[in-house]
Amino acid sequence: MPKKILLSQISTKPGEPITKEITTKTRKWVERIIELQAALYAEKKQALLVILQGMDASGKDGAVRNVFSCCNPSWLQVHSFKKPSEEEAAHDFLWRAHKVCPAKGMIHVFVRSYYEDVVTDSVHNTISKREARERMEFINEFEKLLERQNNTRVLKFYLHTSQKEQKKHLQERIDDPSKQWKHNPDDWKEAELWDRYMQWYGYIINHCTVPWHIVPVDERPYRDYLIAKSVCENLEDMNPRFPKLKTPSKNLAGSISYA
Repeated sequence: MPKKILLSQISTKPGEPITKEITTKTRKWVERIIELQAALYAEKKQALLVILQGMDASGKDGAVRNVFSCCNPSWLQVHSFKKPSEEEAAHDFLWRAHKVCPAKGMIHVFVRSYYEDVVTDSVHNTISKREARERMEFINEFEKLLERQNNTRVLKFYLHTSQKEQKKHLQERIDDPSKQWKHNPDDWKEAELWDRYMQWYGYIINHCTVPWHIVPVDERPYRDYLIAKSVCENLEDMNPRFPKLKTPSKNLAGSISYA
């Protein structure tokens, strides 16, 4: 049986110094992702779903901006999951996610996801432990469905930050005029529930069939480095190929006459 992962025992700081070499590698991986995205879209046989989870101010939007912003926007979709709307709440908890999962050829990024319906609902005691366990079973089956029925690679990142760093970034949303639009007083209330959030994030990480990548994010360049590396390596492993011509190759230009 795999050893239980304890978030409290995993550092939120980089495992190596942030050097110019790391930023250079990040840029190369981002450029390679763009190349692989084109082949993925042209091939239309596979899809990639990237899930970013983490506490408020853990850098989810920054990761999207720095890793995916240079991708072709026609072949990429980013979905941010917030409190369910009235329509979404009237359906099963996976409904709103399933309808925005990637079609073959696409890369979709979920900023938060259906895991909110386990973590946040459990933190606030709006579901029981039995219901949380059932939802995890449904999620594992759902991800299996995506992988086996639609050939979708599911790649999940937990952005692992410290309490101190979270408070620093939440305060920046008050002090920095360019970030004040992000400020939400409720984020501070949620931060007070830190221990319960860690408990339930640990729960989902340890009860998933598709494993999580735990990314230390107290140094944001290292976050981008690890996510870009993993996305690039997974796309390389998927090995998308540009389709070949379906008709015999010939010099079509030579057959055109000009009046």
